[in-house]
Amino acid sequence: MTMIRVLVADDQVMVRQGFSVLLAAEPDIEVVGQAANGLDAVAKAAELRPDVVLMDIRMPELDGIQATRRLVEFEPAELDVKVLMLTTFDLDEYVYEALRAGASGFLLKDASAAELAHAVRVVAAGEALLTPNLTKRLIAEFTRLSPRSRTSDRIDDLTERETEVLSLVAQGMSNLEIANHLVVAEQTVKTHVGRILVKLALRDRTQLAVYAYEIGLIRPAGSRPRSPGFADQRR
Repeated sequence: MTMIRVLVADDQVMVRQGFSVLLAAEPDIEVVGQAANGLDAVAKAAELRPDVVLMDIRMPELDGIQATRRLVEFEPAELDVKVLMLTTFDLDEYVYEALRAGASGFLLKDASAAELAHAVRVVAAGEALLTPNLTKRLIAEFTRLSPRSRTSDRIDDLTERETEVLSLVAQGMSNLEIANHLVVAEQTVKTHVGRILVKLALRDRTQLAVYAYEIGLIRPAGSRPRSPGFADQRR
């Protein structure tokens, strides 16, 4: 069994210790440390090399967004860590910025022990967005309210099938769900996702979803995608 190494960062002692106890009870998860603020989280992540940092958004000295940005700016050879943001409200105004900063997903603080463990495993595996319905609603809302900052030029480098896969990823589908939808092998979907990440120079599936919303490939109000007709293509 491969152990998932987790660092828990939260300025509230009870929350920090509570999540640590819940995660430590899982047979495939090891809590390697705790951090009381963003600066502490960055320092301990560099020292302990966790697979996942469970990161509160609001912390003193350095908030979770800035801490996340520092972590993902490390060279992959130095530190390859996924950040799972913790928030009290599912439409917290800071969550969208955290996703743009490089967080792999977010989790509500009132999540159950099973939801917490599942979220950590999903983020560690890089398989899918966390809580797809909440994530889609969050991204759609904040993309609607904020001006688009990304260029869409790079999407022209994608094939029609890759563009379709990108759209489905942005809708919160897992690789298996996309494979079933397109009637292809799951490994084929994994290959497409890997190529899309390389072509768009993005970190993970969450950033793919943010990108798709920002360039208008997926419309917040459910209007037509940027390239009408591509979603009807079938292999």
